[in-house]
Amino acid sequence: MIQLNLDGGAEGAHTILCLGSHSDDIEIGCGGTILKLAEQYPRSVFHWVVFNAEGVREAEARRGASLFVAPPKLHGLHLKAFPDGFMPFVGDEVKAVFEQLKSVSPDVILTHNRQDAHQDHRLIAELTWNTFRNHLILEYEIPKYDGDLGRPAVFVPLTSELCEKKLHYIMDAFQSQHIKNWFEENTFRSLMRLRGMECNAPSGFAEAFYCRKLTL
Repeated sequence: MIQLNLDGGAEGAHTILCLGSHSDDIEIGCGGTILKLAEQYPRSVFHWVVFNAEGVREAEARRGASLFVAPPKLHGLHLKAFPDGFMPFVGDEVKAVFEQLKSVSPDVILTHNRQDAHQDHRLIAELTWNTFRNHLILEYEIPKYDGDLGRPAVFVPLTSELCEKKLHYIMDAFQSQHIKNWFEENTFRSLMRLRGMECNAPSGFAEAFYCRKLTL
């Protein structure tokens, strides 16, 4: 399978914008890819935005971001307190946050999938495309009760070490979510294994994304 790399070589300095509705979305959806990008492009910087992070979830969001991205590379950590499940009803306020993010001028944007069954996730995906019109946008997937997994066409193969690191960091950072019966390592490992099989990843593991537009 042909592999594409970001411009600039191994030392390329890229600005990567990570968007998540809830405190653990970024880590679950694309945590392995973030770890790989930080390793492959050491001069890259990350901007991290979580739209629902309050109370214990705010502390967990900070913990998650600091585990996945070393503090010197984390140039922006934006934690908001929009109500879980109600973001479409305060869409103008959420859109205002996106307008402020235009100054970031990212090379890569990691965001939710527009077909996600969760209304908050769909809003973030829609506003990502509404705000950033000439950027590489990759839409990640979140496993959930709704069973809305689709057929992504972009894959990021991960080493076994990066997979285990991702799983360890997620379980470490988001202690409040351990009460949920789906929030366990096997859930996240299984999805990475499935996507790894689909792209014939050497380790057998990968994360997958949806990409509407890509210029070669």
